[in-house]
Amino acid sequence: MAGQLFLIPTPLGEGMITPLPAYLLEQVHQIDVFIAERGKTARQFLKAIETPIPLQTMTFFELNKRTDPADIKSFLAPAINEGKNIGLLSEAGCPGVADPGALVVQLAHKRGIKVVPLVGPSSILLALMASGMNGQQFAFHGYLPIKSPERKKALKDLERQSAKKNQTQIFIETPYRNDGFVEDALSVLQPQTLFGIATDITLPTEYICTQSVQVWRKKEIPKLHKRPTIFLLLAN
Repeated sequence: MAGQLFLIPTPLGEGMITPLPAYLLEQVHQIDVFIAERGKTARQFLKAIETPIPLQTMTFFELNKRTDPADIKSFLAPAINEGKNIGLLSEAGCPGVADPGALVVQLAHKRGIKVVPLVGPSSILLALMASGMNGQQFAFHGYLPIKSPERKKALKDLERQSAKKNQTQIFIETPYRNDGFVEDALSVLQPQTLFGIATDITLPTEYICTQSVQVWRKKEIPKLHKRPTIFLLLAN
């Protein structure tokens, strides 16, 4: 009988273990094969949750931009050939969402391996919950274009889509580009459009605020440089 693939959410900030539910920790403590973006980060997480299995006896497969796609099939071999359960870890938050782990999940379905998502923190959903924006119609777009002119155009296009569908638009940015992203957004969005910033979610430095663009333009905006942040907008 084949093993199962467990999708294991990890804390959104370094050293933050408390948001993880007990049943998740109990399940992870029984797994000794993991797929993660970085083996070092995975080992740090497992050590922090006090896994009873010695780390040196575990198997780790790394899945990131340097991974040869042809190698991914071998990552699931322990489940197929040995009946072992495998844990899929994200660097932060939920595996498979804005995360390369989606490739493993897709392959698991093709191979007939049961996929088991575990409950844990999702920065996208937590930001949406706290934004006060439409939680019944929303879209997550990941990263917008890097260059400012293209990014401004994308923001305007998505603002029009938001107004047409009454749909919350959700984005992320590489943390060191956060401040530039906010500057572009506030320069092109309509004054009445709601704009939300959710940064350092679940951390002691957490900051979550939704205001209209016209209010943001008069408001002191927190420094977001190198801080994990979710951005949201809802046009009226």
